[in-house]
Amino acid sequence: MIKAAIFDMDGLLIDSEPIWTQAARDVMRKVNFDLTDALKQQTTGLSVKLFLDFCHQLQPWNTPSFEELESEILELAHKNILAHAVAMPGAIDLIKDLKAKGLKLAVASASHMELIEGVLKRLEIIDYFDVWHSGELEEFTKPHPAVYLTTAAKLGVLPEECIAFEDSHAGLRAAHAAGMITISVPAMEVYEHSKFNLAHYKIPSLEKYVLSEMSGVPQNVLENE
Repeated sequence: MIKAAIFDMDGLLIDSEPIWTQAARDVMRKVNFDLTDALKQQTTGLSVKLFLDFCHQLQPWNTPSFEELESEILELAHKNILAHAVAMPGAIDLIKDLKAKGLKLAVASASHMELIEGVLKRLEIIDYFDVWHSGELEEFTKPHPAVYLTTAAKLGVLPEECIAFEDSHAGLRAAHAAGMITISVPAMEVYEHSKFNLAHYKIPSLEKYVLSEMSGVPQNVLENE
């Protein structure tokens, strides 16, 4: 029985991925790193630390330090998200619907706690959520399942009693590894990519989610086990 719904935030609840991308592109010009669309797709869902590590392995630099670049990306992205980002289609209605059905609600995000709280307040939905948790507080963040496991524990439910909504592959891997029912909502430019087949259900928008139809392991998955 599903008792809780856990949401990623960036690109899932709020249309913030373009803002993160632009902030990263602007700051990474300092080290002459060109964040192409292909590289952006590969790094969607990663924390800024993991993003910088990914870039450094492709094209090493000496200065500025990781810490300086991380701070600049976070400051620029946070400022613009809190000023301009809007809810993704269907997000607000789904949150209200699932809460009305008696589910506990949580956010499990790679973003910092202050940004999660700021976004929930900006969207005027903070009162619907029982818990919000940041992967930055874990030793390992997405695609490691820790942020999801801790969030479930804070909610007082088992991982298998949760549905998890994710737009990125890294987040999907984290929720899947935690043992949750996974709902993948990929961006349209990567929607057909086979890597999202890991999800129990894949939908083009949160508007398409139906709890009564997508709250258990699909029969085709059971047949293939």
